[in-house]
Amino acid sequence: MTFPEILFEDDFLVALDKPGGLPVVAERRSRSGVSLMDLVRDRFGRTAAIVQRLDAQTSGVVLCAKTKPALDFLSGQFQSKTARRSYTALVALPPPERIAGAAAPARDAGGALPAEFSIDLPLGEDEKNPGRMRIFRGRGGKPSVTEFRVVEPFGRFARVECLPLTGRMHQVRIHLAAAGAPVLNDALYGDPESVLLLSGLKRRYKGREAERPLISRLALHASELGFLHPSGQAPMRIVAPLPKEFEVALKYLRRFAAPG
Repeated sequence: MTFPEILFEDDFLVALDKPGGLPVVAERRSRSGVSLMDLVRDRFGRTAAIVQRLDAQTSGVVLCAKTKPALDFLSGQFQSKTARRSYTALVALPPPERIAGAAAPARDAGGALPAEFSIDLPLGEDEKNPGRMRIFRGRGGKPSVTEFRVVEPFGRFARVECLPLTGRMHQVRIHLAAAGAPVLNDALYGDPESVLLLSGLKRRYKGREAERPLISRLALHASELGFLHPSGQAPMRIVAPLPKEFEVALKYLRRFAAPG
Protein backbone atom coordinates (compact mmCIF):
# COMPACT_ATOMS: atom_id res chain seq x y z
CA MET A 1 0.00 0.00 0.00
CA THR A 2 1.22 3.50 -0.86
CA PHE A 3 2.43 5.49 2.14
CA PRO A 4 0.11 8.43 2.94
CA GLU A 5 1.19 11.97 2.04
CA ILE A 6 3.44 13.56 4.66
CA LEU A 7 2.11 17.01 5.61
CA PHE A 8 4.92 17.83 8.07
CA GLU A 9 7.94 16.01 9.47
CA ASP A 10 10.88 16.70 11.76
CA ASP A 11 12.89 14.77 14.37
CA PHE A 12 9.99 14.79 16.86
CA LEU A 13 6.80 14.18 14.92
CA VAL A 14 5.21 13.48 11.57
CA ALA A 15 1.75 14.55 10.38
CA LEU A 16 0.10 12.45 7.68
CA ASP A 17 -2.91 12.85 5.40
CA LYS A 18 -4.69 9.54 6.00
CA PRO A 19 -6.90 8.36 3.14
CA GLY A 20 -10.46 7.29 3.85
CA GLY A 21 -10.79 3.53 4.27
CA LEU A 22 -7.41 2.99 5.96
CA PRO A 23 -7.76 2.07 9.66
CA VAL A 24 -5.36 3.77 12.06
CA VAL A 25 -4.79 0.49 13.90
CA ALA A 26 -5.50 -3.05 12.75
CA GLU A 27 -9.18 -3.97 12.95
CA ARG A 28 -10.47 -7.44 13.70
CA ARG A 29 -12.92 -7.28 10.80
CA SER A 30 -10.39 -5.94 8.29
CA ARG A 31 -9.68 -8.30 5.40
CA SER A 32 -6.32 -6.82 4.46
CA GLY A 33 -5.06 -6.34 8.01
CA VAL A 34 -3.03 -3.30 6.87
CA SER A 35 -3.21 -0.28 9.14
CA LEU A 36 -1.69 3.20 9.25
CA MET A 37 0.23 2.19 12.35
CA ASP A 38 1.84 -0.70 10.46
CA LEU A 39 2.96 1.66 7.68
CA VAL A 40 4.26 4.25 10.14
CA ARG A 41 6.36 1.76 12.13
CA ASP A 42 7.73 0.16 8.97
CA ARG A 43 9.07 3.56 7.93
CA PHE A 44 9.96 5.27 11.21
CA GLY A 45 10.65 2.37 13.58
CA ARG A 46 8.95 0.75 16.55
CA THR A 47 9.17 3.86 18.74
CA ALA A 48 6.76 5.77 16.47
CA ALA A 49 3.27 6.10 17.94
CA ILE A 50 -0.10 7.53 16.94
CA VAL A 51 -1.09 10.58 18.99
CA GLN A 52 -4.76 10.77 17.96
CA ARG A 53 -7.04 8.45 16.02
CA LEU A 54 -9.55 8.84 13.22
CA ASP A 55 -12.34 6.49 12.16
CA ALA A 56 -11.20 4.18 9.39
CA GLN A 57 -13.56 5.81 6.86
CA THR A 58 -12.58 9.37 7.84
CA SER A 59 -9.70 10.99 5.96
CA GLY A 60 -7.36 13.76 7.02
CA VAL A 61 -4.69 14.80 9.49
CA VAL A 62 -3.24 12.14 11.77
CA LEU A 63 -0.40 13.08 14.12
CA CYS A 64 2.38 10.65 15.05
CA ALA A 65 5.19 11.07 17.57
CA LYS A 66 8.66 9.71 16.87
CA THR A 67 9.86 9.63 20.49
CA LYS A 68 8.33 8.82 23.87
CA PRO A 69 8.83 12.37 25.27
CA ALA A 70 7.16 13.83 22.17
CA LEU A 71 4.28 11.37 22.53
CA ASP A 72 3.75 12.33 26.17
CA PHE A 73 3.81 16.05 25.40
CA LEU A 74 1.47 15.83 22.42
CA SER A 75 -0.96 13.37 24.02
CA GLY A 76 -1.21 15.66 27.03
CA GLN A 77 -2.63 18.41 24.83
CA PHE A 78 -5.42 16.15 23.63
CA GLN A 79 -6.15 14.99 27.17
CA SER A 80 -6.27 18.58 28.44
CA LYS A 81 -8.37 19.61 25.40
CA THR A 82 -5.91 22.32 24.35
CA ALA A 83 -5.26 20.80 20.91
CA ARG A 84 -7.59 22.22 18.26
CA ARG A 85 -9.22 19.87 15.75
CA SER A 86 -11.35 20.93 12.82
CA TYR A 87 -13.32 18.62 10.53
CA THR A 88 -15.07 19.30 7.26
CA ALA A 89 -18.34 17.45 6.70
CA LEU A 90 -20.76 17.33 3.81
CA VAL A 91 -24.14 16.74 5.39
CA ALA A 92 -27.65 15.96 4.23
CA LEU A 93 -30.72 17.79 5.48
CA PRO A 94 -33.50 15.18 5.37
CA PRO A 95 -37.11 16.35 5.68
CA PRO A 96 -38.38 16.63 9.28
CA GLU A 97 -40.28 13.34 9.14
CA ARG A 98 -37.00 11.48 8.58
CA ILE A 99 -35.08 13.23 11.35
CA ALA A 100 -34.49 11.01 14.36
CA GLY A 101 -32.11 13.46 16.01
CA ALA A 102 -32.24 14.06 19.73
CA ALA A 103 -31.22 17.71 19.61
CA ALA A 104 -32.00 19.07 16.17
CA PRO A 105 -31.58 22.88 16.14
CA ALA A 106 -34.43 24.91 14.73
CA ARG A 107 -34.24 25.41 10.97
CA ASP A 108 -35.39 28.51 9.16
CA ALA A 109 -38.41 28.70 6.86
CA GLY A 110 -36.35 27.27 4.02
CA GLY A 111 -35.18 24.30 6.06
CA ALA A 112 -31.60 25.57 6.51
CA LEU A 113 -29.52 25.04 9.62
CA PRO A 114 -28.53 28.03 11.78
CA ALA A 115 -25.14 29.50 10.90
CA GLU A 116 -23.66 28.25 14.19
CA PHE A 117 -24.86 25.72 16.75
CA SER A 118 -23.48 23.26 19.28
CA ILE A 119 -24.46 19.78 20.44
CA ASP A 120 -23.85 18.68 24.04
CA LEU A 121 -24.90 15.04 24.40
CA PRO A 122 -23.12 12.32 26.43
CA LEU A 123 -21.89 9.38 24.39
CA GLY A 124 -20.92 5.81 25.20
CA GLU A 125 -20.62 2.39 23.67
CA ASP A 126 -23.79 0.81 22.33
CA GLU A 127 -23.91 -2.47 24.23
CA LYS A 128 -26.39 -4.00 21.79
CA ASN A 129 -24.41 -3.04 18.68
CA PRO A 130 -20.64 -3.61 18.94
CA GLY A 131 -18.61 -1.03 17.08
CA ARG A 132 -21.25 1.66 17.48
CA MET A 133 -21.75 4.47 19.96
CA ARG A 134 -25.01 5.91 21.23
CA ILE A 135 -26.41 8.91 23.07
CA PHE A 136 -27.05 8.48 26.78
CA ARG A 137 -29.80 10.22 28.69
CA GLY A 138 -29.55 10.56 32.43
CA ARG A 139 -26.83 8.31 33.81
CA GLY A 140 -24.13 6.79 31.70
CA GLY A 141 -22.06 8.05 28.83
CA LYS A 142 -19.20 10.53 28.84
CA PRO A 143 -19.52 14.29 28.31
CA SER A 144 -19.31 15.07 24.60
CA VAL A 145 -19.51 18.53 23.05
CA THR A 146 -19.13 19.62 19.43
CA GLU A 147 -19.45 23.09 17.94
CA PHE A 148 -20.60 23.51 14.34
CA ARG A 149 -20.48 26.28 11.74
CA VAL A 150 -22.27 26.12 8.41
CA VAL A 151 -19.63 27.20 5.89
CA GLU A 152 -21.71 26.77 2.72
CA PRO A 153 -25.46 26.04 2.60
CA PHE A 154 -26.74 24.17 -0.45
CA GLY A 155 -30.45 23.71 0.17
CA ARG A 156 -30.82 20.00 0.99
CA PHE A 157 -27.09 19.74 1.69
CA ALA A 158 -24.44 21.79 3.47
CA ARG A 159 -20.73 22.04 4.08
CA VAL A 160 -20.14 22.22 7.82
CA GLU A 161 -17.05 22.94 9.92
CA CYS A 162 -17.00 20.72 13.02
CA LEU A 163 -15.00 21.56 16.15
CA PRO A 164 -15.08 18.70 18.69
CA LEU A 165 -14.26 19.91 22.19
CA THR A 166 -14.05 16.32 23.43
CA GLY A 167 -12.71 13.25 21.67
CA ARG A 168 -15.23 10.42 21.80
CA MET A 169 -15.40 7.72 19.17
CA HIS A 170 -17.75 8.71 16.29
CA GLN A 171 -18.55 11.95 18.14
CA VAL A 172 -18.88 14.27 15.15
CA ARG A 173 -20.95 11.72 13.21
CA ILE A 174 -23.42 11.07 16.04
CA HIS A 175 -23.78 14.74 16.97
CA LEU A 176 -24.52 15.71 13.36
CA ALA A 177 -27.09 12.92 13.12
CA ALA A 178 -28.65 14.18 16.35
CA ALA A 179 -28.76 17.67 14.84
CA GLY A 180 -30.80 16.34 11.92
CA ALA A 181 -27.85 16.81 9.54
CA PRO A 182 -26.17 13.40 9.18
CA VAL A 183 -22.89 13.05 7.32
CA LEU A 184 -23.41 11.87 3.75
CA ASN A 185 -22.82 8.13 3.27
CA ASP A 186 -22.61 7.39 6.99
CA ALA A 187 -23.60 3.73 7.11
CA LEU A 188 -23.90 3.72 10.91
CA TYR A 189 -25.69 6.95 11.78
CA GLY A 190 -26.74 8.51 8.47
CA ASP A 191 -29.86 8.72 6.34
CA PRO A 192 -29.76 5.98 3.66
CA GLU A 193 -32.20 7.93 1.47
CA SER A 194 -29.91 10.97 1.24
CA VAL A 195 -27.62 10.54 -1.76
CA LEU A 196 -25.82 13.34 -3.59
CA LEU A 197 -26.58 12.84 -7.28
CA LEU A 198 -25.98 15.26 -10.12
CA SER A 199 -29.48 14.44 -11.41
CA GLY A 200 -30.83 15.77 -8.11
CA LEU A 201 -29.08 19.10 -8.66
CA LYS A 202 -29.12 19.70 -12.41
CA ARG A 203 -32.32 20.07 -14.36
CA ARG A 204 -32.83 17.92 -17.43
CA TYR A 205 -29.85 15.77 -16.52
CA LYS A 206 -29.18 12.95 -18.97
CA GLY A 207 -27.54 9.65 -18.06
CA ARG A 208 -29.52 8.64 -15.00
CA GLU A 209 -29.29 4.94 -15.80
CA ALA A 210 -25.51 4.81 -15.32
CA GLU A 211 -25.34 7.57 -12.71
CA ARG A 212 -23.13 7.26 -9.65
CA PRO A 213 -23.17 9.47 -6.54
CA LEU A 214 -20.95 12.56 -6.69
CA ILE A 215 -19.39 11.38 -3.46
CA SER A 216 -19.63 7.75 -2.38
CA ARG A 217 -17.36 7.64 0.69
CA LEU A 218 -18.02 8.91 4.22
CA ALA A 219 -18.07 12.68 3.69
CA LEU A 220 -15.98 13.55 6.75
CA HIS A 221 -12.43 14.90 6.61
CA ALA A 222 -10.08 15.93 9.44
CA SER A 223 -8.98 19.14 7.77
CA GLU A 224 -6.92 20.91 10.43
CA LEU A 225 -4.98 20.24 13.62
CA GLY A 226 -3.50 22.86 15.95
CA PHE A 227 -1.11 22.12 18.81
CA LEU A 228 2.17 23.17 20.47
CA HIS A 229 5.37 21.60 19.21
CA PRO A 230 7.08 19.30 21.75
CA SER A 231 10.41 21.11 21.24
CA GLY A 232 10.11 24.79 22.11
CA GLN A 233 6.30 24.78 22.23
CA ALA A 234 5.89 26.79 19.04
CA PRO A 235 2.28 26.87 17.79
CA MET A 236 1.71 24.41 14.92
CA ARG A 237 -1.12 24.34 12.39
CA ILE A 238 -1.33 21.33 10.08
CA VAL A 239 -3.83 21.45 7.21
CA ALA A 240 -4.91 18.53 5.01
CA PRO A 241 -6.45 19.62 1.69
CA LEU A 242 -9.88 18.28 0.84
CA PRO A 243 -9.83 14.98 -1.09
CA LYS A 244 -10.58 15.16 -4.80
CA GLU A 245 -14.02 13.58 -4.36
CA PHE A 246 -14.97 16.37 -1.92
CA GLU A 247 -13.80 19.02 -4.36
CA VAL A 248 -15.81 17.49 -7.22
CA ALA A 249 -18.96 17.32 -5.09
CA LEU A 250 -18.51 20.92 -3.93
CA LYS A 251 -17.95 22.10 -7.50
CA TYR A 252 -21.36 20.83 -8.58
CA LEU A 253 -23.08 21.96 -5.38
CA ARG A 254 -21.75 25.48 -5.91
CA ARG A 255 -22.81 25.47 -9.54
CA PHE A 256 -26.31 24.07 -9.18
CA ALA A 257 -27.36 24.32 -5.51
CA ALA A 258 -25.75 27.44 -4.09
CA PRO A 259 -28.26 29.93 -2.62
CA GLY A 260 -28.98 33.07 -4.57
